Amino acid sequence: MPMAIDHFIAGQKVPGKSGRTAPVFNPATGLQSGEVALASTNEVRAAVEAAVAAAPEWAATTPLRRARILNKFLTILNERIDKLAAVITSEHGKVLSDARGEIQRGMEVVEFATAAPQLLKGEFTEDVGTRVDSHAMRQPLGVVAGITPFNFPAMVPMWMFPVALACGNTFILKPSERDPSASLLLAEWLKESGLPDGVFNVIQGDKEAVDALLNDPDIQAVSFVGSTPIARYIYETAARTGKRAQALGGAKNHMIIMPDADMEQTVDALMGAAYGSAGERCMAISVAVPVGEKTAETLLAKLEPRVRALKIGPGTDPEAEMGPLVTRQHLDKVSGYVDQGVAEGAKLIVDGRGVKLQGYEDGYFIGGTLFDHVTPNMKIYKEEIFGPVLAVVRADTYATAARLINEHEFGNGTAIFTRDGDAAREFAHSIKVGMVGINVPIPVPMAFHSFGGWKASLFGDHHMHGPEGVRFYTRLKTITTRWPTGIRAGAEFSMPTMK
Repeated sequence: MPMAIDHFIAGQKVPGKSGRTAPVFNPATGLQSGEVALASTNEVRAAVEAAVAAAPEWAATTPLRRARILNKFLTILNERIDKLAAVITSEHGKVLSDARGEIQRGMEVVEFATAAPQLLKGEFTEDVGTRVDSHAMRQPLGVVAGITPFNFPAMVPMWMFPVALACGNTFILKPSERDPSASLLLAEWLKESGLPDGVFNVIQGDKEAVDALLNDPDIQAVSFVGSTPIARYIYETAARTGKRAQALGGAKNHMIIMPDADMEQTVDALMGAAYGSAGERCMAISVAVPVGEKTAETLLAKLEPRVRALKIGPGTDPEAEMGPLVTRQHLDKVSGYVDQGVAEGAKLIVDGRGVKLQGYEDGYFIGGTLFDHVTPNMKIYKEEIFGPVLAVVRADTYATAARLINEHEFGNGTAIFTRDGDAAREFAHSIKVGMVGINVPIPVPMAFHSFGGWKASLFGDHHMHGPEGVRFYTRLKTITTRWPTGIRAGAEFSMPTMK
């Protein structure tokens, strides 16, 4: 019988009461493993009320005390990383090493957030005017929410809630209903770390839960990661209801390969960046842009056999380099993009469709796929596929390659591989993309920097985690102070100035 996957409200698991559920599958076998509750508006409201009740005491908790709780949580994550990775692999499908990697990247943000006393230090200026001082402080917003995607069920939530909690907010997480179990482990371990009940809550659900969060008057801010159409909807709805929002959307990340690039290093980088996690990453490289025909031919000669040799298997197989896609529906969608690419005239070099593994015939597997001679008017170039499909777009010059990136609607991540410092510097300074790699294929910033794209890849003013995360989850208050001295100057009716 499938396992019931519940909510977590006010420090305990709470069974769903809406009467609505959704199946959760093991992508490697195609078999149902769980049944996740889908929250009603009333159930969302119960989580909000728990967070509202816990907010004053948590905001009044010293930053040092908050940091110590997060430090305990970090210790638990270190000790139990394999348990969490196994849960992720069983519901998402990614290989275990990749699951451990995403947890470690999330843990880096927890580690960053343990510096809460330093992060929340204010500013002070003495004598801004005669005997007048001014200081600024950052205070928590109150109740905030995170709506997270299926592709990183541990890392993306940990890009949000550690910083939010460190800043003194209470938090409601709405994870993807496709792989919801990791969120409950995180909630239980936070409670075990000493987090007071109601400070962190999990609501399982679909669009009804999302809309309830967006329209609840007690929620002050919403963080989101997902597709661009939903990111735009989240941002517009949140803004209309008076909330802050950081809504990260889709991507089409290009890698330029210059003629002087180290081709062995480039191919190694492309294999991991395009096919790691079966391409289900918003920072995956999905377009390779070799500059010059000779560069393109050399690249493809080395790349094609590597793609054909990719080891496909269940995420629990230590030999597997790439696991299945997350659902049957997503497999059909990615396969449909491959069909579309062929129909539009792209040259299919390696076809990953139709993979069947003995013992896993019903799994959601597709092999690495490689297209050549892709052009900017093709659907497989314009849209985010979110699967292991790499498109090669040939460019005659660097200027042509850079123009492709700058004219694309997405601006999440990009990379250039070259030995030429001048080309690299020009690329870094002029490319219209939020995160740039120089001989680094997936330029995800470390936790003490901030993550976010440009253009249709991000809606909102703040990037995620790092200093931007602290700004997003706090508001600035400035206090100007003058103490009486017994000397009266009389009333002033003009604009106040600091004399």
